[in-house]
Amino acid sequence: MSSWLEKARAFAGDRLLRRVVRNSTYLFASNVIAAVLGIVTANLLGVAVFGTLGIITGFVADVNRLLSFRMNDVVVRYVGEAMAQGKKERAAAVVKAAGLAEALTSLAAFGVLALLAPLGARFFAKDAALAPLFILYGLSILANLNYETSTGVLQVTGHFRTQALINLAQSVIVAALIIAAALRGGGLMDVLWAYLIGKFILGAGPVAAALYWLPRAIRRNWWQASFSALPPWRELARFALSTNFSATINLVARDSEVPWVGLFFNATIAGYYKTALQVINLLVMPINPFISTTFPEITRAVAERAWQRLRDLLRRVSLIAGGWTGAVALGLVLFGRQALFSTWQLFGRSFHIYKPVYEPAFPVLLILLIGYGVANTLFWSRPLLLARGMADFALAVSFWAMLGKLALGVLFLPRAGYLAEAGFLSLYFAASVGVMVWRGLSGLCSMEQPV
Repeated sequence: MSSWLEKARAFAGDRLLRRVVRNSTYLFASNVIAAVLGIVTANLLGVAVFGTLGIITGFVADVNRLLSFRMNDVVVRYVGEAMAQGKKERAAAVVKAAGLAEALTSLAAFGVLALLAPLGARFFAKDAALAPLFILYGLSILANLNYETSTGVLQVTGHFRTQALINLAQSVIVAALIIAAALRGGGLMDVLWAYLIGKFILGAGPVAAALYWLPRAIRRNWWQASFSALPPWRELARFALSTNFSATINLVARDSEVPWVGLFFNATIAGYYKTALQVINLLVMPINPFISTTFPEITRAVAERAWQRLRDLLRRVSLIAGGWTGAVALGLVLFGRQALFSTWQLFGRSFHIYKPVYEPAFPVLLILLIGYGVANTLFWSRPLLLARGMADFALAVSFWAMLGKLALGVLFLPRAGYLAEAGFLSLYFAASVGVMVWRGLSGLCSMEQPV
């Protein structure tokens, strides 16, 4: 009994864990609003139009991610390491290089989107007349010209509260716009404009905050840092390319489900998938902030060779993530169908979360719970590999898992039905995360704790 009490006290007294949990809490409120907002939007638009919305926003995001070098990973990895070692000139040079590279790739991404919009409208949304809406929402790419670099700066300098307040402000404003559209019977165009305004807030806010904090956290006139202070160009470029390829792999295998379903099936099926993924977001919502707040701590522990501290952190965040994931998954399995898609009578009025017409999304949800549950519990698998300098291994695992998922899709879709796509995605998560965890943890137990 006493040993259990000692473990509980150690768990509660872990200062590193408390910092991660506190920082994650700052990012939580805006995610709650976003989840409620998605439900309002679904009921406002109806299944097919809601699916079309998901295809448009997903296609634009996919084109952007296709050319993105995930500069937040680059900033956290190299700025975090440089600051831990007291090399502020190097930290400033990395931020400067990352910002310039991201701005150039964002401009290129918008140009590519303008060329691909007619194809996206014709083949994914099944309506060529929607091409102007793809380009309209594509302005969000320009709005986020330096979003990733700025977010990385806020993460590595510990300003999660600033990031959370920006997210919260845009969530409140977008929610107000969409609720106003719902009250006056608005449609797809109203929602797209609301989302676009939110993207502009999300893009400009972190840039302004990063510009404020950079002189205080790193050095004044940081933009004058010489590129000669950068880590070796080959190493930096290799890491950036690896994270870009990794993002592209995730784009194909994981982050494009709604557009892929639109391509293989139709907008109505895409609406079911978007609904299922929206509910899944309730499962991952409290854990998503852990990813951005844990990565800097993992990087710092690896840079300082604090292996015991690292193992304790991974064990404890896994227990928190796994406990939450298991509880929510059990609740969804037992009560999800009735709670989410049934109509309730209260004080003589009818109430529902999702309209009953969305109920075919529930089987998709149950299948996705398996893969997302694994990924949610072991969310640190890829950040651990990045922090240990194993970005290439993470890339290889994701690449082969993606090829397997693509092969299954080509062989069996659309004949196998839309539930098969959910099964392929869950299998991708289980396989890729399992291998990454095995490799990331290998060797940690034999590493010596520094004195």
